[in-house]
Amino acid sequence: MPFGLLKYGLRRRYPARRDVPVATELKPSYDVVIIGGGGHGLAAAYYLAANHGITNVAILEKGYLAGGNTARNTAIIRSNYLTPEGVRFYDESVRMYQELSNELDYNILYSERGHLTLAHTDGAMRTSRWRAEVNKHLGVKSELIYPDEVARVCPQLNMSSDVRYPIMGALYHYPGAIARHDAVAWGYAANAARRGVEIHQQTEVTGILKEDNRVTGVETNRGVVSCGKVLQAVAGHSSVMAGMAGFKLPIRTIPLQACVSQPLKPFLDPIIVSGSLHVYVSQSDRGELVMGGSTDPYTLYSTRSSLDFKEGLMGHMLELFPFLSEVRLLRQWAGLADMTPDFSPVMGLTPIVNYYVDSGWGTWGFKATPVSGKRMAETVATGKVPDILEPFRLDRFDTFEQVGERGAASVGH
Repeated sequence: MPFGLLKYGLRRRYPARRDVPVATELKPSYDVVIIGGGGHGLAAAYYLAANHGITNVAILEKGYLAGGNTARNTAIIRSNYLTPEGVRFYDESVRMYQELSNELDYNILYSERGHLTLAHTDGAMRTSRWRAEVNKHLGVKSELIYPDEVARVCPQLNMSSDVRYPIMGALYHYPGAIARHDAVAWGYAANAARRGVEIHQQTEVTGILKEDNRVTGVETNRGVVSCGKVLQAVAGHSSVMAGMAGFKLPIRTIPLQACVSQPLKPFLDPIIVSGSLHVYVSQSDRGELVMGGSTDPYTLYSTRSSLDFKEGLMGHMLELFPFLSEVRLLRQWAGLADMTPDFSPVMGLTPIVNYYVDSGWGTWGFKATPVSGKRMAETVATGKVPDILEPFRLDRFDTFEQVGERGAASVGH
């Protein structure tokens, strides 16, 4: 239990605390401007202040705090990736998540569940074995298990062989977890604000100011702001913002849809993922089944939801859990996934001096929130890219050194 929650529960009085101060006017200049008030931008601001003493920072969010992909994801946390670079990166994030409630004194409702990636074909079994060996080699607890063990871990699954895609085995990732996405964002926001970081909502960046290929400030709908450095963390709008700054990102923006059911009595402990069926599901602390699948098959800057997605997903869900046939959906939504060709992020330096990018997260940005914030803050503060981020540099696409993670990101999560 987080210590802050215990202290709060034992108090005689419960004083209300405003997590984010009332908005003020923009100052003429800042040391660092962060474009994007989602999880990654908020985390970077917190670590800039906490780890590097840089507090003259402004977060500029065109909507409301954490109202983009941070509010639209399905909050799954894991590190069972395929490449050594990816496993190391996400493993650091998982370890940070495990201590985050205590570090921020803010309960993020972190819940370790275990993560089952189901295999329905011989090819999926080979990939699962490959991922398990890479994970174990790097100290991440994952293993390939077979149908009897799958049934023991999740007895609610339909293990019948009389279905279109029988379950042949699974990659079992023990540290797989979920957390409350809004709590993560507000925890970082509150702690950054207490250290002097300014958070400006309803503040849209409309232009990037440069001199001799060096960033000098930003134009906003509230005026011009000078700054020494800029960090871009705008998820699905990454390529648009990069174009505004004067360079290109190898990104396609694609809608990713998800939905939740009506609340049910808790019955599903592990997180279930099936690449062949294009479905993933976990049960929230409120009893809702949080479900999603693959990205839409076309590029689009829209967060509309569709009947086609819902019908397809429900068919696959009922193959795995036939007893859910009478359960109703509560709501459905979509986010914008910024997909790269190798299914790995783009982080670090850009062709513009002192302009940094945190992008290309596709469908896996939430799970990387702590490590991205910490390491991007280090990059901005020192001007040097840490070793753990080096594989995700932008120019890897020029040198053909991609970090191919498609095999570990076959569906949304």
